[in-house]
Amino acid sequence: MRSNTETYLHKGMRKKMVDGIREKGITDESVLEAISQVPRHYFLDSAFEKHAYEERAFLIGEDQTISHPYTVAYQTQLLQIKPFDKVLEVGTGSAYQACVLAELKAKVFTIERQKKLFDANKSFEFLQNYPTIRRFYGDGFEGLPTYAPFDKIIITAAAPFIPEKLIKQLKSGGIMVIPVNEGDAQRMMRITKRADGTFDEEKFDEFSFVPMLIGKKD
Repeated sequence: MRSNTETYLHKGMRKKMVDGIREKGITDESVLEAISQVPRHYFLDSAFEKHAYEERAFLIGEDQTISHPYTVAYQTQLLQIKPFDKVLEVGTGSAYQACVLAELKAKVFTIERQKKLFDANKSFEFLQNYPTIRRFYGDGFEGLPTYAPFDKIIITAAAPFIPEKLIKQLKSGGIMVIPVNEGDAQRMMRITKRADGTFDEEKFDEFSFVPMLIGKKD
């Protein structure tokens, strides 16, 4: 069962977590402020409450995880979110990343392929604080062509390749942040789409994500 209370202790632990993220190299103060506003312990089982602000990932069911706080900050900083950006997120999971994006005033369209995780978020009351988040049950490789184009796209799972269908759903000048498999780890990449439909690639640090899988799972 998820936690639903906020105390001064939680706020203190969250401040310490944000300070640690800053020390590791995150410089975008708007990203740090957004993370400071989202109670990470709300997204975990109450059994993990005392550890919710540690720099670690946690299982959230269906072999999925909530990412390390630094990873969330890192991807968000690379996205260069501006207010009212239309953002596609592939891999809702606990919805923590989606809430951080919404704190930055993005309009978030988020896809989850695991039906149990998608359904669990239906009763997650904290999400009612973010009416700009729209959740979808579907295949992340397909994206959401009905709602395209998007200003930004973020992939929160290890992609075996850069999905062509998602590139097509990105606006000209838009940015995709995606961890792409390179053996045992993934290389974080930032893709910027050119006007002619081709794209520039930038490579950053290595991370470890659960795999991005094709299709939906009931």
